[in-house]
Amino acid sequence: MTKIKIQKWNGPDAIICARYLSQKPYSIFLDSNRPSHPLNQWSFICFDPVEIIKTKNGIIEHDGKNIGQADFFDFLQKRLDSYDFGTQNTSIPFQGGIAGYFGYDLGRQLEDITTDTIDNLGLPDAIVGIYTNVLAFDHSRDEAWYIGNNAPDIPNTTNTPYAPPQITWQSDKTDDEYCADVQKVIDYIYAGEIYQANLSRRFEANTPKDFDTFRHYEHLREINPAPFSSYLNFKDLKILSCSPEQFLSLAGEKVLTSPIKGTLPSNKDPQILLDSQKDLAENTMIVDLLRNDLSKVCDFHSVKVPALCQLETFEGLHHLVSKVTGTIKAGNKALDLLKACFPGGSITGAPKIRAMEIIEELEKTYRGPYCGSIGYIGFDGSMDSNITIRTLIHSEDKLYLQLGSGIVSDSTPQKELEETNQKGAKIFDSFIAKKNEDVA
Repeated sequence: MTKIKIQKWNGPDAIICARYLSQKPYSIFLDSNRPSHPLNQWSFICFDPVEIIKTKNGIIEHDGKNIGQADFFDFLQKRLDSYDFGTQNTSIPFQGGIAGYFGYDLGRQLEDITTDTIDNLGLPDAIVGIYTNVLAFDHSRDEAWYIGNNAPDIPNTTNTPYAPPQITWQSDKTDDEYCADVQKVIDYIYAGEIYQANLSRRFEANTPKDFDTFRHYEHLREINPAPFSSYLNFKDLKILSCSPEQFLSLAGEKVLTSPIKGTLPSNKDPQILLDSQKDLAENTMIVDLLRNDLSKVCDFHSVKVPALCQLETFEGLHHLVSKVTGTIKAGNKALDLLKACFPGGSITGAPKIRAMEIIEELEKTYRGPYCGSIGYIGFDGSMDSNITIRTLIHSEDKLYLQLGSGIVSDSTPQKELEETNQKGAKIFDSFIAKKNEDVA
């Protein structure tokens, strides 16, 4: 049985290591970046993958070779099973395995969703690597480890001042168009077709040729720290995410999902959100949907809701967060769990399939990585992942930012429009130069 060595890391801290390793193609920084958050313990840097696996429209590309149409989740499981590294005697939750992104449009391989929506970005539905080189940082104990057999030599560099580029955002919908589409969702709700749908619009901007995506990510993580942040360098595609939302976690047999639904600016009294029947209903509907999704792969009667509509406050926003747990059935694995729940209910709606059909009708383009999931699946079967929101996509000298809102019967178009702007405020602010202030 082969083993990947695990040794204490005495080199630079996580952000210095990520800054250095981010220059490598297919490097991934899974960045727990909100010290006050209860799930903010571990960060991981994955680099020098031994395999790269992509899928687009059901066709799989493995290490640059087109291998034809196949079930992506089954293919990943076979690749994962082909490695035999044994169990290490350590508490490190991720000791190598799969890491990358599963885009929202991967859902088209799982559900028959008829669409005329335009795929104008043309990005893979998912890109993952298999990694045997990982740096793991335990923020709670201020300890770190290197997992692999050839530890990198990383210089302990200092940061330099950063001035964000001045860019101009354009939306694929005017404010009036977005409000009109929100009203269409409300009409569908009153017609009895759905209870809720998440509707988004996309902003895009040109970037200068020398735009440094990782330096901007460093800037963004300082002004908008989030527990499920990430930076992915997939060569011509860079992803900068400051997501506050956990999607799926699997540790041993224990499953956890933590949907966020319900939003209020943090300069307002949080009790307003806790008393909001609209926001409480929005969250509870998604909890019910996720209970149903988890029940497909969890033991009968094991699915519980230990926390319902609890308040969490982030930069600029209050949110309602719930927790749904379960015990995975014997024989089911992390990829079975991901497949059963994908895409996440909090960014589709209820019932899920009809909500997805309405999203297809009203949104102009494929979502790409947005509203999918970024995370890892370990050789040992562990998993942790986010919902990919509050996320910048950089491709071909353009930035894309998509912002959405959950629409229910009590929604009003203007308030939903305001909510999307509130969710994007910190990201928009990250491109505003600060006078007389160097951002390090």
